Amino acid sequence: MYESVGTRAQGMGGAFVAVADDANASWWNPAGLATGAYFSTVLERATRVEPAEVPASGPAWKLGTGGVAMAFPALGLSYYRLRISELRPTPPTATGDPGREDQGAAGVDLRSRAISEFGATVGQSLGNHVVVASLLKLVRAGQVVSGGTATGEEALDGVADLDPSREIHGDLDMGIMVSVDRVRVGVSVKHLREPTFGDGADQFTLQRQARAGVAFLGGGTGGGAAITVAADADLTRTMTPFGEVRHVATGVEAWLLGRRLGLRGGLSANTVGETSTATSGGLSLGLQSGLFLDAAVTLGPDRSRQGWATAVRVTF
Repeated sequence: MYESVGTRAQGMGGAFVAVADDANASWWNPAGLATGAYFSTVLERATRVEPAEVPASGPAWKLGTGGVAMAFPALGLSYYRLRISELRPTPPTATGDPGREDQGAAGVDLRSRAISEFGATVGQSLGNHVVVASLLKLVRAGQVVSGGTATGEEALDGVADLDPSREIHGDLDMGIMVSVDRVRVGVSVKHLREPTFGDGADQFTLQRQARAGVAFLGGGTGGGAAITVAADADLTRTMTPFGEVRHVATGVEAWLLGRRLGLRGGLSANTVGETSTATSGGLSLGLQSGLFLDAAVTLGPDRSRQGWATAVRVTF
């Protein structure tokens, strides 16, 4: 999902497509590179699990990410590593007349995907208000399916330790950013080529995803607050162990004390099927000029997702 990467983005609940003004624009919206600082680099790590209390036989998933990204106004370089482990219940396999005692035992479908993306982002301005950009990337990925006896979060951790065979395919992301005064509108599309990896039971496809967002950038002078309010919505659905999901999100970011302290909050919800929500918060501490320590936490009820993210960010 889009929310997999970006500590600032996670702190805002995932409302970041129209913000995307640091090096992680390469993930959220490649066109955002032209709207940020002259130079930005981000080194981050995050983990997330859904639901917070993992049932013995699922459904559940666990995500671990790490990455580094570097950006200039017209060029971005990025590397992201994701490990996505899933636990799904499977129906009984035996059949028989109603009333038979042995109807077969339900099992679990336990699998883990390892994905690494190496990308280069380039963009082009169209007049004074529009930027179009693309992310050309090599994706190295593979999946492993396990039939172990572990259950719950222990099973997710165990399958994540297995090493799948991997393939390399080219892929392409696209983004557009429209800026008029303090208002930005962004649209981002990932996995345009929809690459497929593996074969047989280990086969999976990175399906095309699209997301749109709008942001209002409030002013701030001197030591006053600079506030950004944003909203995002998935334009496509993403398959998960719980079925298809499509997220909407709202978030706010406020910079205080001469941009030495940043505070964030956000709310996201799934609009497909049974509604589930998650709240997020985050902060940034300016350690010195241009150097920031970012952190974010995602919280929700037991059936929602929870996680954390940290990053070191340099910008000037």
